Amino acid sequence: MAKVSIGLRGWRFDEEEVFDEDGEFRPLDEVSEDIRKRLIRLTYLQEKPCDACYLTYGEEEKRRANQAAIVYGEPMEEVLLCADHEADFLYWFREAGGKELVGSERFRDEFHEWFAAGNRAPEGYGGLEHVDTDPSTLPTPPDPAELNRRLNESYEGERKRIDLRTGEITTVEEAEDADGEAPPPLDDVDLGREYPTK
Repeated sequence: MAKVSIGLRGWRFDEEEVFDEDGEFRPLDEVSEDIRKRLIRLTYLQEKPCDACYLTYGEEEKRRANQAAIVYGEPMEEVLLCADHEADFLYWFREAGGKELVGSERFRDEFHEWFAAGNRAPEGYGGLEHVDTDPSTLPTPPDPAELNRRLNESYEGERKRIDLRTGEITTVEEAEDADGEAPPPLDDVDLGREYPTK
């Protein structure tokens, strides 16, 4: 079974688990919870800046940061990197204790602290050899609107909502308002009453 990265290099998926026979993404309810969470998270991470660049330039100069091309770690604790900073991350991971933090809630924060303190990979430190037959053909996860449409097409009378930050899928009651709270019942409202106008 071939492995493929989607959108960003790093997280690898078994092709047959993610795509159907026609090469289309499988419906979200047909994939495992871990795969679903990663795919949903990838839609949120697309076009985000490299963490290391962001730490270098800060919020005011964020536009100077490279767009992330690589993701490492677990959803919600992932590190986003550009090709220029991948070696720094790999050095931290292999040589500076990062490997011991795999799966920890401190994974991303510890890398950020190490990098912000001025630590870097030594000159010429080897990164990973990526085998990309054609990097431009990396499949892109569906955009959030398409993801929501696909998620809801098989549920009649019940809508689902995807939290792109966490990857959680919840049921939305039809009566919920834009704030996510159900409006008060109309039992006690006097519809015949006259209300003041301006």
